[in-house]
Amino acid sequence: MNADSDRLHELVNQHVTLRQMLGHGPFNEHQYSYQSLVDNLRLFTPELLDKINTLVVQEGHVLVKKGGAALRGRCDSFVVETNVHYPTDMTLLLDALRKILTLIGRGCEAAGPRDFRQYRHSIKTFKRLVRAAQMKKRCKAKEAEGTTLDPAQQAHQTLLESARKQLDKVGRTLTLLQHVRPDALCLEEIQGFIVHAERQIEQIERRVIHGEVIPHAEKVFSLFQPHTEWISKGKAGVPVELGVRVGVVEDQYRFILHHRVMAGETDDKVAVAIIRDAQHKFPDLRACSFDKGFHSPANQQDLAKQLDQVVLPRKGKLSQERRAIEHSVMFKQARRHHAAVESAINALEVHGLDQCPDHGIAGFKRYVALAVVARNIYRIGDILWQQEQAREKRRRAAKQGWQNKSAA
Repeated sequence: MNADSDRLHELVNQHVTLRQMLGHGPFNEHQYSYQSLVDNLRLFTPELLDKINTLVVQEGHVLVKKGGAALRGRCDSFVVETNVHYPTDMTLLLDALRKILTLIGRGCEAAGPRDFRQYRHSIKTFKRLVRAAQMKKRCKAKEAEGTTLDPAQQAHQTLLESARKQLDKVGRTLTLLQHVRPDALCLEEIQGFIVHAERQIEQIERRVIHGEVIPHAEKVFSLFQPHTEWISKGKAGVPVELGVRVGVVEDQYRFILHHRVMAGETDDKVAVAIIRDAQHKFPDLRACSFDKGFHSPANQQDLAKQLDQVVLPRKGKLSQERRAIEHSVMFKQARRHHAAVESAINALEVHGLDQCPDHGIAGFKRYVALAVVARNIYRIGDILWQQEQAREKRRRAAKQGWQNKSAA
């Protein structure tokens, strides 16, 4: 349902059907507290949800799988976005300084020193400097006479000087508070944001003032969700996605057998591992199709040892032998069926995986695992509904035939 904790809290206390599923009556003899729901949801670890998903899929196979038929998989990956704003050097610096000033300001309020009694005003002042630098960057003003910096560079220089002054003041106050009231400080958190702020100051100076190009490996795309990656998959109208790749393996019955959160990994690095893990749960998985992103010579060889049929197109120019394989009837048929995995990905996005609102990589993995379990349970419900509709149709046909026979 893509519900947040507030909506879940309201449903579990007010929704009659849901309360009956939990063993309670429609009246308010038992109410769940908000914190209890949050704490209990955290007990669903990704490992536990993975075991639950395996049991759900096995029960689903009882409904549709005939005999010892082998499973044929379809493997693909997609991006689950994290709940972050578009990252620029200045907005990341603003995030870091805002958290530093807020934490140190609250520490001063609790401990007594009046160094940061106007920390809210300082945040607003710095925010105005960021907006001014952004506006100067957009306009193409001429260089001012007598200076080597253009107006945009001057605005950035003013921003950096203000940030350095604030960090110097924070350093002095931290030294004082550590001797007076060390318990009033979130010292480790403050020092972490100071490191972020110093890095962003250095990168802004290198990029704007000195004209350097910052290597991609040195960039951070979110201070609060550090696992966020800058992903460009070349989709039409979607130049970049901010999130983490998730790989899924779906079978011919449209159950998701296995998923993998690909933090810092690409498709070609996980092809063998994701099939190995899927086969550990479902040994009768004997065939699987992929797209070209999963190709590498090593993957072709290793997957051929694990599977009876590997449908993995090669990149680049094909040899005559390989062209004959990829133009065979069996290969083409498997490629056509592979497109159905996009339906599974769309279904997962409908069940909440368009964007992850949870925090941290552990919360991200739990949220993805919950969505996979929800999708497979929904699939079982769909199968049961279709079977019930088919039985009802047969009953109506039999009844109609009996009435026609009686009339005759």
